[in-house]
Amino acid sequence: MIDAALIQQCADASLKPAIVEKFIEVAGSTDPLAVAVHSGGRLILMPRSKTPDEALEFMRKYVGKAIVRVGLTQLPAGVGAKDASELKPDLVEPCANLRMGTAMFAKILRIVTKWYGNPKSEEVFPQIFDDAIYAWRTGQFEGESVFRAEDPAGKLGEPLSVPPSETSTTSGQPVEPAVSFQSKPQDAGIRIDLSRIENK
Repeated sequence: MIDAALIQQCADASLKPAIVEKFIEVAGSTDPLAVAVHSGGRLILMPRSKTPDEALEFMRKYVGKAIVRVGLTQLPAGVGAKDASELKPDLVEPCANLRMGTAMFAKILRIVTKWYGNPKSEEVFPQIFDDAIYAWRTGQFEGESVFRAEDPAGKLGEPLSVPPSETSTTSGQPVEPAVSFQSKPQDAGIRIDLSRIENK
């Protein structure tokens, strides 16, 4: 679990500490020097970085050629950088990474919340959170790049609640948005008659 004092000091003020904790739990890392590299839908196994300079070396080697995520928040390295030489060691400094990562995640939450019509119901927040986590992991929401998208006007209102842990996964894989199914087959919108298909 991430230190509460670090959250208080470094995390984006528009996010409640419980939201930051949940964000790190489901999408981040406990290792501030963590560097994850994904290429062609596969995770490239990386040796554990022992120093910020070593982590920076790994980042510079792969940025522009693969998806590189770093630090506590698994911040996407290279967003906004024109060249790998622009990457700095503060990407893996815990406070700086938490500041940048939570600010970016707060923007994504605002984008997703706006798409949902800025609902106030607590029941909707777990879905918004899951969609924001999915957008954080994939970089996309409704066909748009969330990392380069314009921040919606205004700040995210009072965060409603922390989603239950069973709605997310800590595996590092994208969390698919929840799908609700009708409880009774006769309530389904589309039905197909399969009675004429013979078993052979």
